[in-house]
Amino acid sequence: MTEYYAHSLEDKPPDEWHRLEEHLKGTAELARSFADEFGSGGWGYLAGLWHDLGKYSEAFQKMLLASVDAHIETKSGRVDHSTAGAIHPVEKFNIPGRIFSYLIAGHHAGLADWQTSEAGNRSLIHRLQNDDLLKKALSSNIPQEITEQSLPRQKFMTSEGHALWIRMLYSCLVDADFLDTEAFLDPDKSKTRKGYPSLNELQPLFETYMEMKQAGAADTDVNKQRADILRQCIAKSSHEPAIFTLTVPTGGGKTLSSMAFALNHALQPKHGKRRIIYVIPYTSIIEQTADQFRDIFKDAVVEHHSNVDVSDEGNETTKSRLACENWDAPVIVTTSVQFFESLFANRSSRCRKLHNIANSVVVLDEVQLLPPEFLNPILHTMKELHKNYGVTFVLSTATQPAFGEHKSFDFNFEGLGSTVEIMENPVALHKAFKRVEIQVPDNLQTSQSWEDLAKELAQHSSVLCIVNRRDDCRTLYELMPEGTFHLSALMCGAHRSKVISQIKLRLKDNLPTRVISTQLVEAGVDLDFPVVYRALAGLDSIAQAAGRCNREGLLDKGNVVVFAPPSKIPVGYLRQAANTSMMMLSDKTNDLLLPAMFEKFFKSLYWLQGENLDKYGILKDLAPDGELRFSFYTAAQKFKLIDDKQYAPVIVCYEEGEQLIGMLKKLGPERWLMRKLQRYVVNLPRYVHMKLRNEGAIMEVHPGIFVQEYGAMYHDDLGFCADKSMIYEPDDLMC
Repeated sequence: MTEYYAHSLEDKPPDEWHRLEEHLKGTAELARSFADEFGSGGWGYLAGLWHDLGKYSEAFQKMLLASVDAHIETKSGRVDHSTAGAIHPVEKFNIPGRIFSYLIAGHHAGLADWQTSEAGNRSLIHRLQNDDLLKKALSSNIPQEITEQSLPRQKFMTSEGHALWIRMLYSCLVDADFLDTEAFLDPDKSKTRKGYPSLNELQPLFETYMEMKQAGAADTDVNKQRADILRQCIAKSSHEPAIFTLTVPTGGGKTLSSMAFALNHALQPKHGKRRIIYVIPYTSIIEQTADQFRDIFKDAVVEHHSNVDVSDEGNETTKSRLACENWDAPVIVTTSVQFFESLFANRSSRCRKLHNIANSVVVLDEVQLLPPEFLNPILHTMKELHKNYGVTFVLSTATQPAFGEHKSFDFNFEGLGSTVEIMENPVALHKAFKRVEIQVPDNLQTSQSWEDLAKELAQHSSVLCIVNRRDDCRTLYELMPEGTFHLSALMCGAHRSKVISQIKLRLKDNLPTRVISTQLVEAGVDLDFPVVYRALAGLDSIAQAAGRCNREGLLDKGNVVVFAPPSKIPVGYLRQAANTSMMMLSDKTNDLLLPAMFEKFFKSLYWLQGENLDKYGILKDLAPDGELRFSFYTAAQKFKLIDDKQYAPVIVCYEEGEQLIGMLKKLGPERWLMRKLQRYVVNLPRYVHMKLRNEGAIMEVHPGIFVQEYGAMYHDDLGFCADKSMIYEPDDLMC
C-alpha cells in the first residue's frame, strides 16, 4: 500500500480519511504538550508516535475499508492494532521500553497487570510475546522517522512514584488520542472545547461577588469572623506551594474562603497553577456547591460525578469515547469518589483527565471523610502529586484529621509529613465560633429506646436528630408527629434537595421544623437548628452535627444532645470511632470541639486501624521494582470507595425520574440523559437489589442499568421502600 489510514469516514472516499502518519504525529505533539506540564514531554511524544503502529498492518487497513468504526480496540472481530506498538519499544530499549508498553497496549483496553493474575489474558507480558504482530506492521512501509527514535533523556525523580508517573503518561496519551481523533471526526465539537476563560479572567468575577455578598451581610459577630477568615485565606495565598490545612469551624464560610485562597494562590506569578479542582465527599451536596460557583464563574465550571456510569469495557464506540470528560475547564467540581478512583483507575475513560490535575490547586472539602481503609494509598499519591506534579492541596474541614507522621514502637504512619495551616490561630477561631453546649448522658452504655427518644424530640418545636443507619432513620421517623421531615440516602438526590429546601424555608420563617436524618446532613448542608440530637458516633461526626446547631450565632448557646441508640453501630471503623469517642466524652471537663481533641481522636483511630489503612494492599500492587512490574488492573479493581460488591444502584420513579426512565428505555444510555438520571439514583444493598430483580420489582434496561418498576416502592416521605415491592395496585406495576 502507498497510503495508510487511522480512521475512516462514512460515505467518504479513502482520500478524505484520516491519514495514519498525520494521526501519529498529531497525537504525539498533543501528548508532548500535556506531559511537558510535569517535565516528561519526550515520553509523551514517543508514546503518541508509536501508539497506533499496528495500524500499518495489511489486516487492519483491509478491515478499515470494511468498517467505519474498525479502530475501536474492543469491538468483536477486531484486528489488534496496539500490541505491535507495545512490543516495539521493548525491542529497542529493553526494560525502560516497558513504560511505553503499558501505555500503548492499554490505550483502548486499559492499563494491564504485568503478569497473569485475576486479570487473566489482560497481562502485559502475555501480549508482549506476540511479536508476530510487530513483524507484520514493520513489514509495511513505515517511515523511518517514526520507528527510529531514541529513549527520552528526561528521568523521573523517584522510583517510588513510577506507577503514578506511568498512569499520568497514560492520561496524556489517551487524551491526545481522543482529541486528535475528535478533531478529524467531529471538528465542530472539537472547536467547542476551546474558549474557556482563564483564571485571570475569573478573579474579578469572584471579587465582585464577594464584595456584594459582604455588603449585604448582617452586622453580626459570626459574619465578622467569616470576613476575617476570608482575609486570612487571601493573605496566605502568596505562600509557596505546599499541602495546606484550612481548619475553620462549621459555619465559618469555608467554601468561598477556600476558593478565595485557591484562586489567589493559583494566580501568583511564581506558582503558575492552571485550574482549581474542588473535591466534595458526597454527591448529595455537589450540585449546591457547583451552582454556587456557577453563579460566580458562569460556564467556566465543569461539574463531574457519576452515580450511574456506563462501562466502556466491551461496548465502547467512537461516540462514547469522545464523550468522556477530560477536565480542561478552569474550575472543576467533583466528588471524592470520582477524583481518587480516577487516580487509581486503569480504564482510559477514567484516566483521561489525570494529566489536567498537574499544576492545579485541589481543595479537599471535609477531608476527614476520606475512607480509612484506603488512607495510606491516598496520602501517598497526594504527596507524589504535590512533589512531582505541582499540585497544591487544601485540606478543608472543622475536624482536621491527624495526617502528620506518627511513629511508635508498634505503629508507623507515614501520613503527609509537614503541612501548612492557613488560619493564624485555629484555637482562637474555635473559641470565637463556640455557639453550642454539648450534653452527654452519664452512662453511654445504656441505650435510649426509640419511643422515649421520639417523645423527647416531640417536645421541641424545631429539632434535628441525626442517626447512624437508614433503618434507624425510618423507625424513628415513623414514631414522630405528623409533619416531621425524613432525610436519608434511600431518597434520591432530587428528592433530598427538595426536602432540604423546604426545611431551610421553614427555618428562615421561624416555623416549627422537626427533622430525622442520617449523617448526610453533616457535610455541606447549611441548616441552623436551636437543638440537635446526635446518636453516639465518632467525635468528628458529633462536631459536624454541632455545626447544624446555632449556626448563625443568633442564640446565646445552642444545645447538642448525644444519646446512645438502641440499635448497634455498624461493625468496623464506625464502631471503633464511636468507642473512641465514648472514652473522650466521659471526661466532662473536655472542650470536645477543640482542634487538639480531633488530633487525639484520629491518632487513636489510625493506631487501631494499623495495616488496615491499606486494607487491600494497593501500595504493594503498585510498589516499584527494578523491572517495572506493576499490577494496574488489580489495583484498580480493589480501589473502590463505594464498594460495588456490597451496593448496586437503581434509578427511581421520583417526579421527573419517571419520565427520564421512559426516555432511557426508548433512547438508551445517551450521556446527556445519564447525567440527568444521576439525580434519581438510590444505592441498595446487593442482596436487596438481587431480591427485587428476581421478583421483577426492578428491571435491567441496559447492561448494568436498573430501574424501578413497581411505583409503590418509592414513598413521598421515606424514599425507596424495598418492603413495599409487592404492595401495589395494578396501575403501580409500571412507572
